[in-house]
Amino acid sequence: MSRGFALFDLDHTLLPHDTQALFCNFVLRREGWRRIYLIWFLLSVPFAAIRLISLRTMKRVFSSYLVGMKRETLEAHVKAFLEEDFERALYTPVVAELERNREAGRILILNSASPEFYLKGISEKLGFDQFIGTDMEVGEKMAFLPKISGPNNKHEAKVVAMQERGLIPPQVIDESILLPDSWAYSDSSADIPLLSIVEHGVMIHPGEKLESVGLEKGWRTMTPPRPYKGKWGNRIAALKQACGLYLVGED
Repeated sequence: MSRGFALFDLDHTLLPHDTQALFCNFVLRREGWRRIYLIWFLLSVPFAAIRLISLRTMKRVFSSYLVGMKRETLEAHVKAFLEEDFERALYTPVVAELERNREAGRILILNSASPEFYLKGISEKLGFDQFIGTDMEVGEKMAFLPKISGPNNKHEAKVVAMQERGLIPPQVIDESILLPDSWAYSDSSADIPLLSIVEHGVMIHPGEKLESVGLEKGWRTMTPPRPYKGKWGNRIAALKQACGLYLVGED
């Protein structure tokens, strides 16, 4: 490998929000009737809390706010979202890290659990070389519970996906075989496998578990300004977004 890598998570890493919720908010503010999805989504939350419904299924349930939407309408919403709310929400210091890695000639990979139908646009907007997400089916019209092909791109699945696509070496990577001259960025303990395969890990507002592991491994911490305060501020913002009641920059 003559070039290093820069691996970026998306949600709470490149921006201080869950992009799925922020995009939902964008759509609901334009098509308010779609708030009807909240009936079955909120009924599902308690079952997800006790793990009777998987995260994979909850992702499908949440995405039901798009039911019946034509492909071209969805694509138009994505395009407008990227130029408006997404653009305003980005962490400027983390985007600067993206540019620093680009200038250093590293291969830029966006690796997220988010649906690929908007990751493609995000990847093009920010100039990533490759993107990997959760493969959610987009037909001529969006289904009530859109199908997901393959794994929910989370935890170790992110590393496996890069190996399967030939983006990184196929051998099992452990702490003795790190990707040289490479960086990884994430906010979540779910991305410990991703952060552990590079020479330089960077944590964005890490929680207790990630911070503990990161301190042992010598990973750097970034705390760019957020539009809310703490865990509950994030939860309140996400709830507003799920209901289509959030204005970017209001907090």
